[in-house]
Formats: sequence, C-alpha cells, structure tokens
Amino acid sequence: MTDQQPRRRLVLASQSPARLGLLRQAGLAPEVLVSGVDEDAVTAPTPAELALALAEAKASVVAAKPEVRGALVIGCDSVLDLDGQALGKPADAGEATARWKAMRGRAGTLQTGHCVWDTASGRHVSATASTVVRFGEPTDEEIAAYVASGEPLYVAGAFTLDGRSAPFIDGIEGDHGNVIGISLPLVRRLLAELGVGITELWAPAGG
Repeated sequence: MTDQQPRRRLVLASQSPARLGLLRQAGLAPEVLVSGVDEDAVTAPTPAELALALAEAKASVVAAKPEVRGALVIGCDSVLDLDGQALGKPADAGEATARWKAMRGRAGTLQTGHCVWDTASGRHVSATASTVVRFGEPTDEEIAAYVASGEPLYVAGAFTLDGRSAPFIDGIEGDHGNVIGISLPLVRRLLAELGVGITELWAPAGG
C-alpha cells in the first residue's frame, strides 16, 4: 500500500464488544454493522459447522448492504461444543445455572466461525478456529452469584475469559482470543487468502 492509497474500510458484522475490543487492540479500526440474522433459524450437523454457518450468514448479509461497498467485512460466531452439543448463549438464568453445573470439572471446545468478505472483489473465505477450555469447579454458591451478575446470558457457552467467569476457567489449549470471540491469527490468514495484508489495515498510531 502506498501513501496515495487509502486504507481499506473494515466492517465487523457483530455487536460483540469483546470482538471489537480485540480488533482495536490489534491496531485495527473497524466499523460495526450488525447483521440481524436469526441465529435460531441456522442449523448444521456439528457445533463447528454451526459456528461457521452463522459466521458466513452474518458476513454475507452485511456484505450485501450498499453502504459497505468496497469494504472488507468480518463475520464471527461462537458456540461451545460439549459432548457434541452446540451451546450458544443460554436462554435464561436457569439454563445458565444448569449449564455451569454440567460443565464444571470438565472440558469443552469453543468453536468460532470466521468469514471475511471482500466486497470489492466479491470473494469470501471462511474457517473455524477451535480452542479447548478446561473448566474449574466453582461451588453452587459461586455459580449462583455468577448467574446473578447477568454476564453468562450474553456470551456463548455462558462463560468468557475476559469477565467474571475467568477465575472459573482452569486453562485453555489454543488461541486465547478465539475464546473471547475472534482469532486474530486466523483473521490474518483469511485476509492473506484475499490478498490483503493485515498491516495494511492498521489505523495510524494514536488514531
């Protein structure tokens, strides 16, 4: 990219503050445009395929909007694979409580689908990143307090590494950012497949 070429617009097809925060920390300055996709209407045979299908659906809907013409669009979606079952955001406090009681002392795989659309060329690429999560053993009282905080109702799998549930996660195997919501190494590889270097998208220092 020369000084005469403007930096490509980057659009995040997600309302997740965690995803936006990770992209910003990596030097990017995405705009946010929520897709409005009905997640309950999307189905797939496995949790990994579901995460990818949701990411592709969100990215494609936003990429088709005239206001993002010429931009790069990133869509993501995460689900927890526990015993082959895809667990997204719990429906209510009761489900979040039951989920945590089932997960504690065990391991699951956080699957995050990623899809990048280049609206200038009409090309898109997608892939899923997988990270094993080893859950600790919070007490019933700790689970009740966590559910009462409201946080688990807004995150896939009813947990997150960058919030109140962090003390209840014993460890992970894989990309930390993927569990929070977006795998930056995978985003870099997908952009490269489209002929875009991630450093070309960096916002000016201090900007």
